[in-house]
Order: sequence, then structure tokens, then C-alpha cells
Amino acid sequence: MSLLVVKTSSLGDLIHTLPAITDAARARPGLAIDWLSERAFSEIPGWHPAVRRVIPCELRRWRKAPLATIRNGDWSRFRSALRETRYDLVLDAQGLVKSAFLASRADGPSAGPDWHSAREPLASLFYDRRLPVPRHGAEHAVTRTRRLFAAALGYALPDDLATAPDAGVDRQRFPRPDLDASYALLLHGTTWPTKRWPLAHWQALARHLVATGLTPVLPWGNDGERADADAIAAAAPGSRVLPKLGLTAIAGWIAHAERVIGVDTGLMHLAAALATPGLSLYGPTLPQITGAFGRNQVWLCNADAPTTIDRARPLTVTVARVIEALSAMPPPPTR
Repeated sequence: MSLLVVKTSSLGDLIHTLPAITDAARARPGLAIDWLSERAFSEIPGWHPAVRRVIPCELRRWRKAPLATIRNGDWSRFRSALRETRYDLVLDAQGLVKSAFLASRADGPSAGPDWHSAREPLASLFYDRRLPVPRHGAEHAVTRTRRLFAAALGYALPDDLATAPDAGVDRQRFPRPDLDASYALLLHGTTWPTKRWPLAHWQALARHLVATGLTPVLPWGNDGERADADAIAAAAPGSRVLPKLGLTAIAGWIAHAERVIGVDTGLMHLAAALATPGLSLYGPTLPQITGAFGRNQVWLCNADAPTTIDRARPLTVTVARVIEALSAMPPPPTR
């Protein structure tokens, strides 16, 4: 049987899908799995050994200039690549109108979440089969996606849904970075302003890590994050600011870290997939819905324990709580 998975973006959403790939490969031996993904994240599906082929798209860019996309042949080339294989099933694991549209362009019958389950209900109108799963936000995205795959392919769900899932990514595929010291990776960059942790808190945490013998390592993705990384490093001599890295390179730093501490950002999900001890901080969002879900993961939320998502709610976790939680975390897995 051949399956095309449509999950185009973003970073965390793709990583949330990996455990469902593991389930499907175990339940359906011989299943040939291809994956349609935005090019920016197309390294991720290939990390799973059950994924045969990754088909990249650039829908985000194409939507900004649709006429140019048609004229320069980008859409035609993509459509040809998408239809090279006749699939037994095309599964939209995203539940958005854009992903459902892409699924409908592939060669094969399509399936996806039904009207009551899809993140955008209109997406369900594109599918040949509409599958009832818990609605978006009703349970963690990892578990919800595993239910969707089981319903689509007709196998029983594993008994371990409440425990850490197997993302199927071998941490040893990522070479150890060139740092002869134990280190903690600080994922300080994120999109929403309210998800950010105050710069002074990061500086205090970095100083604490240096005092305990861990080198703070600081990645960044844009000029603003680079300035913050430099400021954190300046406050904690011995810290290391990384150059701008691609996903596979940053995965190596995550895989071999003693600790990963971060806000609600896609790279924290990668730490969970690799079972690197991770401490993630949540203010406006809820970890029980989209948090870093995996072995060796600790969630810290605002002290008032919010129960709803609120984009305007700032992150107020204190440095003292973070230091206390770090001291109680398990050691990293054997390298």
C-alpha cells in the first residue's frame, strides 16, 4: 500500500506527525510512505526511516505571486512531481484548506478530518473520506494525529497513547557538535511577543548554568534573535553564540545537549522527539494541547495555571522556578 501524507508546515506540526508515522509503519508492514512538505521543513520527514520520499512545495511563496508561479513553471513542475505516483490513500494530516487543496491535487483518494474535527472545517469538503477525530484543541496534537492515521488506515491504536510517543528519529544520525564541554541549549527565539521570556531572565539563567559547569549555547534565526543571543552571552562569559544553522545542524546541537531550555517554539518539539531533557516555558499557550511531548520533557506554565489560550497573556515564569525544575530533571540519555 502507498500513502501520501500531507503536512506542509510548520516545524512543530511536522514533528508532531512523526509518532503517527511510526504507528502506521508498525501496524502496516510494507507501507510505502511519501510526505508532502514545505521546502523549508523538508529535512524533517526524511529523518524518519519509514518515509520513502519527500515532495517539497513552496506554497507560502507561491501564494504571494500566483501568476508568476504559473508563468515560470513552478506550479507545473510541482504538479508533475506530485502526480508521479498513484497512491492508495492521500491523507491530509493538517486539516487546513490549503493542505486539503494540495491533497486534492495528488493522484489517489483523499482522506482527512471531518467537518467537526478539522482545524478549518471547510477543508473537509475536499476529501473523499471524512474521519471523525477529536476536534482541534481537545487533546494533544500528537495524540490527535495518531488517532487520525489509525482511523484512515484501519488499525488499532497502540496502548501507550498517554506515554511518550516514539518519533522514530535516531539521535545518532546527528553528529556531535565541535564543543568539548557539556552544554545547555537556550532556545530564546519565538514568534509571538507574549511567548518570549524577558532578556534579563535569560541572562540570569545563563550565569547560573555557567556556575554549574554547563556552557550556555545560543542559536538564533533572525537579526533580532542574534542581538538577544549576543546580549545573553555578554552577561554570562563562557557562553557560545552559534552561527545561523539549518535544521539538520541545529538538530545535532539539540541531540547532544545536556539540557534544552526554551520557550514555546518549534525546536522544543525536536528536543522532545530526540528525548533530550527539555524544559519548556508556556505563557499564552497550553502545553497539554501543543507542548513539547516526549520522554524527559518538563513543562512550566504561569503560576496561575491558565486553562485557555490567550495570545495577550505574557510569560511570567520566574528564574527561580526554572532553576528549581532544572535541578530535578533526569540526566540525558546515553550518547
